[in-house]
Amino acid sequence: MNQINQHTMKTQMLRGRYANLKWYNAISIKGMPLIALLFLILGCSTEETQTVVNFTELTMQDEFDTDGAPNSSIWGFDLGTGADGWGNNELQYYTDRPENITINNGVLIITATEDDTFTGNAYTSARISTKDKFEQKYGRFEARIRLPYGQGMWPAFWLLGANCDRVGEIPNTNWPACGEIDIMENRGDEPTTISGSIHGPGYGGDIAPGEPVTKSYTLENDRFDTGFHVFGIEWGPEYINYYVDDVLYNQITPDDEDVTGEWVFDDQPFYIILNLAVGGSYPGAPNAETVFPQTMLVDYVRAYKYNGLN
Repeated sequence: MNQINQHTMKTQMLRGRYANLKWYNAISIKGMPLIALLFLILGCSTEETQTVVNFTELTMQDEFDTDGAPNSSIWGFDLGTGADGWGNNELQYYTDRPENITINNGVLIITATEDDTFTGNAYTSARISTKDKFEQKYGRFEARIRLPYGQGMWPAFWLLGANCDRVGEIPNTNWPACGEIDIMENRGDEPTTISGSIHGPGYGGDIAPGEPVTKSYTLENDRFDTGFHVFGIEWGPEYINYYVDDVLYNQITPDDEDVTGEWVFDDQPFYIILNLAVGGSYPGAPNAETVFPQTMLVDYVRAYKYNGLN
């Protein structure tokens, strides 16, 4: 199992301390000498650096070091087809079978299969979440993942508001009013590109309610299905920063012009979801060239606490 090395941890600490500064969105740490970045930071006014943040206190981690089923103290299963294909017209049936989800040799393996003999569905796969087991407001959430490849594959690493299916219990219930943070989504036939998004009430207006506020990230001279990459967010009051392999590629705040409804990401804790969908409104259905089985491999999932100091 790969561990965070000293250089990466130092980069995370430096980046996390100034994660919510608006000017930071224009800076990519990759390729910038550390001394130059320090000069920029130290040269800022007191007002600009008023809020100092770090994300170094680990609150949850799963390194998937024990073979077999996922750790039941951290993960639960979402089973079946969901309402309207989990709201996305997905085609798979989610199971808890070892054929669809298992841990082997330090890696969580989620497998999408073409299997019309199981409950009459053409495809099976798996979806797990930390709902009611680990939920956190703000912090750094990251996972090291290798993606599948093929038309119709839809791997995702994402967060949902803790009250998303508890309609009527507290304000801002039900999706998208509860909030959704997509740390990583991918269309399987686009192996060099992922996207990070949020969904909230009124985003997309009356014509397309629930539409995401989103931005994509594209690798140069590499693919997400041929090796592992780290996908993460750093989330604090009124901002969410998106990273791939420690490269900041987007920041979303309530001031963004596409955030046309209420900002619901300061209201409650969120829980983690990992899944590999087949088909649906985002990637479209598999085609004759899609090869099964396809796997989403997860090396680790980690969450860190948000510590804001005035």
